[in-house]
Amino acid sequence: MQHIPDYTVLLDLSRSQTVFLSVFAVFEQYQKSRMQFVQTVADLASRPQNIEMLQNAGVMSMLRPLMLDVVPSIQQTAALALGRLADHSDDLAEAVVKEDILPQLVHSLASQNRFYKKAAAFVLRAVAKHSPELSQAVVACGGVDALVLCLEEFDPGVKEAAAWALGFIARHNALLSQSVVDAGAVPLLVLCLLEPEMALKRIAASTLSDISKHTPELAQTVVDCGAIAHLAQMILNPDAKLKRQVFSALSQISKHSVSLAEMVIEAEIFPAAVACLRDPDEYVRKNVTTLMREVVKHTPELSQVIVNCGGMAAVIDYLGNCRGNLRLPAIMMLGYVAAHSENLAMAVILSKGVPQLALCLSEESEHHIKAATAWSIGQIGHHTPEHAKAVATAHLLPKLLELYMDANSSEDLQAKSKKALKSVLQKCTYLPGLEPLLYDVPSNILKHVVCQFSKVLPHDSKARRLFVTSGGLKKLQEIEAEPGSLLQEHINAINSCFPEEIVRYYSPGYSEVLLERLENYQPA
Repeated sequence: MQHIPDYTVLLDLSRSQTVFLSVFAVFEQYQKSRMQFVQTVADLASRPQNIEMLQNAGVMSMLRPLMLDVVPSIQQTAALALGRLADHSDDLAEAVVKEDILPQLVHSLASQNRFYKKAAAFVLRAVAKHSPELSQAVVACGGVDALVLCLEEFDPGVKEAAAWALGFIARHNALLSQSVVDAGAVPLLVLCLLEPEMALKRIAASTLSDISKHTPELAQTVVDCGAIAHLAQMILNPDAKLKRQVFSALSQISKHSVSLAEMVIEAEIFPAAVACLRDPDEYVRKNVTTLMREVVKHTPELSQVIVNCGGMAAVIDYLGNCRGNLRLPAIMMLGYVAAHSENLAMAVILSKGVPQLALCLSEESEHHIKAATAWSIGQIGHHTPEHAKAVATAHLLPKLLELYMDANSSEDLQAKSKKALKSVLQKCTYLPGLEPLLYDVPSNILKHVVCQFSKVLPHDSKARRLFVTSGGLKKLQEIEAEPGSLLQEHINAINSCFPEEIVRYYSPGYSEVLLERLENYQPA
């Protein structure tokens, strides 16, 4: 008997396939719409002018469930959008924390693909960069441990994203930096310096710099992992951005103690580092001078090492070729060198450092740069009369007085100018440099000026003659000093160096006395 098809079954099967196809089409459309949504938000979040609109629309809460989406590309794009939003402001970063997104990110870091890991690390970095409190939120949810695990990934992009996030956490304070160290990040960051990818080298050096800057103990941890040797090998690398970070890291290590600075010196980075003062990149040059400043401030011996390798002359040349804050570390470096000893201060003078500092004092407008320059001038001139003469012949004493007297000068600038002026005056015996300070000077400075005249004039007839012919003696008689004061004693001591009739001649009112005598004179 011929088989008759069961059309009822076929009809049911047809219906079920239709339903399945319909559901699949709807699901596919749903996927497309979700992907379109997160991509649109990510694109909009890349432009600052759209951030407020997105925030007001509440996209943060909309993105959170998409972080758990079954489609990896949607998860990654949602994380990218969140990172861009959090990167814009601390308010949005706090919103990421309040939405409880961080634990979700950290948990998924261990299991997701490399694209998601880079996006998740970007979110953690964007949150951590704003404040210590937000960085602590990343630490509290296990973010540091998860990021350190990412440093062991094969993909260099994941390592770079993780190192960058760890750097933003470590830079805030010593406690957060210690949490990065305790998680075992330092040895892995040192290994990243050996990777061929230039971007990874830069970020690793930058993060090591951020860890080292807080305390000697943290810097010692970086040193103990062999960082100095690897950093030293990269100072002549042609990549300017890498050299910036390398010199920054070496500076942060050197600044803490004599022993750490000596370790940097022992890596034989000089005089190769001095050659980098001619680098086309201005921030490479600035970071080299910062490194020199951190080394020389510790001891005369370390300063002498820099001087012997040509660092002094190179830094003074550098001062003449830059402006603004780029000058600051070089200005301070000269001051630290000069502060150690007479010989080192004389090395600054012989290298033409004083005229260069005089230019900085006249060219710069920022008060903190002027204050640093005044401090360095004081360190050079306070040793001996010869050192003070070098400052005086550069016409710096009136300039320091002007900065001290200027009501518009900052409090720090006034204080440093006053201290430098007094310390140089106490050693200065160069009278042409002192004479301009006899005019319109406050009494607390004037007494130091007159004191120096009282020390020099009794022993130098040529100076006495010059003091009279230049008008100094006349000006001295015009000074109104309180009887019995130290200033009056110095004036009396100077007057005793001259014949009485000369002193009377230059005293105020003496011409009227002579005219009165002339009127009353009766010729024989």
